[in-house]
Amino acid sequence: MRNPLAPTVFLLRNTSKTLPLIGVIVLAVMLIGGIVAIMDSIPLSIRTTYGYSKAYLGVSPRGNMAMTPILRHIVKTESPVPLGRVMTCRVSDCEVKSIVGPWRFAVIGLSQDDMSYYLDRLGGCTITGRLPLPGKAEALLSEPVARNLGKKLGDVFLGPTDSNNYSPNEVRVVGIAHMKPWVALAPIEYLEKYHFPPIDLLIVTAKDIRQQDKLDHWAYERLGGEMARTYTYFRLEIETADMFKILYTILNVVIALLVVVITLMMAMLMNIYQSQRLQEFGLLQALGYARKRLMRRVLSETALVVAGGWILGVVSAFLLMTVVKVLLMDPRAFMLDPFDRQAYLYSVPVPIAIFLAATWTIALRFRRFDPVGVVERRLV
Repeated sequence: MRNPLAPTVFLLRNTSKTLPLIGVIVLAVMLIGGIVAIMDSIPLSIRTTYGYSKAYLGVSPRGNMAMTPILRHIVKTESPVPLGRVMTCRVSDCEVKSIVGPWRFAVIGLSQDDMSYYLDRLGGCTITGRLPLPGKAEALLSEPVARNLGKKLGDVFLGPTDSNNYSPNEVRVVGIAHMKPWVALAPIEYLEKYHFPPIDLLIVTAKDIRQQDKLDHWAYERLGGEMARTYTYFRLEIETADMFKILYTILNVVIALLVVVITLMMAMLMNIYQSQRLQEFGLLQALGYARKRLMRRVLSETALVVAGGWILGVVSAFLLMTVVKVLLMDPRAFMLDPFDRQAYLYSVPVPIAIFLAATWTIALRFRRFDPVGVVERRLV
């Protein structure tokens, strides 16, 4: 061997001592990464479930039906961007499932022509089945909604016996759109006849979808407040961030406590680990190896253990979240991102804190180190 004091020599020859240290770091990274990824899945679910609002602007007259034509005129005459289509719709609701409980979800009533335009606006899709017929008690669901609710063609989507998904008639699924956005559509004529309130809402699209955000911001300033309520994707992101601000503050405190506990535990393990090597260090120093060189070697070993543990922890966390996503989340259309960078960034303080604690522990030990006493087998 060219360099018997290379930092990898002891680690490879004494795996029974180094693997437990690496294992603790791996488990710590997996724990932190898993917690953060699951927490991040909640706002991710909100953005995904209600992400259809990214493609258009929704305008509600706040219960005053007389305002609808006025709002339509304002939008058409004052819009800062060329408009694609201004659609009239009615809205009911249903209940979808999430990892934190049920959420209300919009069932949008459109004419059949507007349904086709709406689906194309969201990126287009293929449909198993067909579009709902005008005036019929029928619905079209996108594949994620159907999977979330456990519905297939012919199943009852809304009905008179389901208080959470109510309709006076049995509304059956006649089409499933294979697309990522969450969508539930029904004929506007059916919602006008059977669903309350009798208020027409507007769906407004920019001709160029790249200008949709500009239209959304204009509408929020021009129509917001007492005149109307606007539904825009940028407000969804702002409200989601505000909603989880306190929760993420608590998460930061929990992660900080975990880092402190894990660091203290690892510092004690490192101290025991280095204590078992006192005879080795004493003999090497007695043979003429400088204390600084031994210190560099030990710190290099520690850096390898910490870095290796963190890398293996990140890989293990990714594999664990992938398994959870495939086996538990995807069958219910729940959101979880195994590539969540924030989950892995939250684990970065763990190796840094452990390395600093280990450096402090090692420096104290070498400061009081007596190689002659070790060689003479005295306690130091």
